[in-house]
Amino acid sequence: MTQIKDILTASIATKQAVLADEKLLESIQTVADVIIAALRNDHKVWFCGNGGSAADAQHLAAELSGRFYYDRDPLFAEALHVNTSYLTAVANDYSYDEIYARLIKGKGRKGDILIGLSTSGNSGNIVRAMEVAQEIGLVNVGMTGLSGGKMKALCHHLINIPSTDTPRIQECHITIGHIICELIEQELFPK
Repeated sequence: MTQIKDILTASIATKQAVLADEKLLESIQTVADVIIAALRNDHKVWFCGNGGSAADAQHLAAELSGRFYYDRDPLFAEALHVNTSYLTAVANDYSYDEIYARLIKGKGRKGDILIGLSTSGNSGNIVRAMEVAQEIGLVNVGMTGLSGGKMKALCHHLINIPSTDTPRIQECHITIGHIICELIEQELFPK
């Protein structure tokens, strides 16, 4: 029981650190506003991540393209890893670092949003996708851990969780992702 309480306490403490960071809270609001503006202008939201972050990317894309709290029109949001035939072919024929970059080059358009999730901020395939996105004119949003890693220099907007503990960072990513989805839904589809 002590270990369970310690893990829950650490999770809560990380979220409390986010709550206490006014600059980070402003970044979350700014990201929601930027996505709202992009969607209003018929742009798309692309997500990418690896492992648990890929699951979070897919989860958040589904919240936007399906629904969050209530029934409304769908929004264009897609996780870039969902086509396994593409993913395995490009990883095999080029390299794993190119899997998202090639999709962004093919599908991304100026004004779209690319949201990269990486707890370290150093995932090679996400860094490479952000480089290509920057060349095309997408808006790069990074969701990382404390340092922001290599992604920091490529992001227009950075949500860097004040932690170096991967599970605690991922827990905050999904919580913040849900907050952003709720803000978007309320603004674009007011009741």
